[in-house]
Amino acid sequence: MKKIISIITISLLLFSCGKKEETAKEEFEVVAAENQITLNDNQIKNAGIETGNLGYEDISAKIILNGAVDVPPQNLASVSAPSGGYVRFIRHMPGMHVDKGETLAVLEDPQIVQLQQDYLLAKSNLGYAQKDYARQSELNQSKAASDKAMQLAQTEAQNQNILMRGMAEKLRALGINPNNLNAGNIKRSVAVTSPVSGYISSVNVKMGQYVSPTERLFDVVNTGDIHLALKVFEKDLNKIALNQRVFAYTNQNPDKKYAANIILIGRDFQPDKSVIIHCHFIEYDKSLIPGTYMNAEVETQTETGNTVPDDAVVTWESKQYIFEEVQPKTYKMFPITIGNSENGRTEILNLDEKAKNKKFVTKGAYYLLMGLKNVEE
Repeated sequence: MKKIISIITISLLLFSCGKKEETAKEEFEVVAAENQITLNDNQIKNAGIETGNLGYEDISAKIILNGAVDVPPQNLASVSAPSGGYVRFIRHMPGMHVDKGETLAVLEDPQIVQLQQDYLLAKSNLGYAQKDYARQSELNQSKAASDKAMQLAQTEAQNQNILMRGMAEKLRALGINPNNLNAGNIKRSVAVTSPVSGYISSVNVKMGQYVSPTERLFDVVNTGDIHLALKVFEKDLNKIALNQRVFAYTNQNPDKKYAANIILIGRDFQPDKSVIIHCHFIEYDKSLIPGTYMNAEVETQTETGNTVPDDAVVTWESKQYIFEEVQPKTYKMFPITIGNSENGRTEILNLDEKAKNKKFVTKGAYYLLMGLKNVEE
C-alpha cells in the first residue's frame, strides 16, 4: 500500500513539473533581433493589452514651479518712533488689522516738551526780530541808524525764521501741528501711527520700554496687493511670457487650485540660476498669508500633434518607446521622441502621416517591455 502511494505521488510531481515547463515555454515567442514579441490569446488577456489609433489633438506642456506668497516692498511697512521716548501705551497685537493713520503706540519724553518749548520761544523771538528790523530800516532811511545796525537786525530776523521753521518741521514729524501750538496746549507725548492699512505682522516693543528712532517697533503688511513669487530656472525661461495663466496650490491641499496671471518677469539670475516671476491672483484667498509656500503649474504654448495615452510610452535605458501592432498578436517596439504632455496624453514628434492608420498598444506596454527584455537576457 505504501508503494502505491509513493508511485502516485511521484507521478503527480512529474506531471506538475511537466506542466510548469510547458507553460514556461508557451509564455513568449520573441524575435529579439527585430524587437518583436508575439503573445497568445491568454497572455494578451492576462496582460490587459489594448490597441488603438493615434490621437490628433491640441496639447500643451506644463512647467512645475515653486515659490511663495509675497508682498511688494511698497506694501510692507516697518514702523519706528519719530522720536526717542518711553512707551506708555500699546494698542495692537500681531494679526490685528489697522487703518492708515491709526495709533499703534504712545511715547512720552521730556525732549518732546523741550522741542515744543523751543519752537514757541523761536516764534516769539522771530516776532521781536522782525519788528526790530522794521524799526532799524526806518531809522536807516532817515540816517538815524547805521547800515550795520540795520543789517544786524535783518540777519537776526532771518536766523530766527530759519530756527522756527526747522523746529516746525520736527514737530510735524512727531505728529504735532505747529500752527495750533501755543503755551496752553504743550504735549508731553506723541502717537506712533501706521503709515499703511493692513495687518500687524510683528510687535517688537513692550510697555515702559525706552525706544530710539532707529528701532523697529511694528511691522505692518498691506495685503491689498498680494503677489505669488515663483522661481523659473534657465532651461524653462523661454517658455514663460507675460499674462500666462498659472495654477497654484499648496502642499496641504493640492487639489485646490488658485488661478493667477504672470505680471512681471525678473531680469537677473539668482545664485541658483533661477529668475523670479511675479503673478497676480485672479481671486485672492485671504487664507494665503505672505510666506505661504506654493507649487504652481504653468501652461506653455499649445501645439497640435499625434498623441498616445501616457501608459503607451515606456522608458528603457533613458529612451522612450512605444509598441506597434505589426501583425495580429505581434508587437514591435521602436524609439520615439516625445513632446508635450497633458491630461494623460503624450505628444509623439517623430511619426509620419502613414502612422495615422496603424495600431499601437495603448495599455499593457510595460508588460511587453518586460517580456521582451527578459527573453533577450
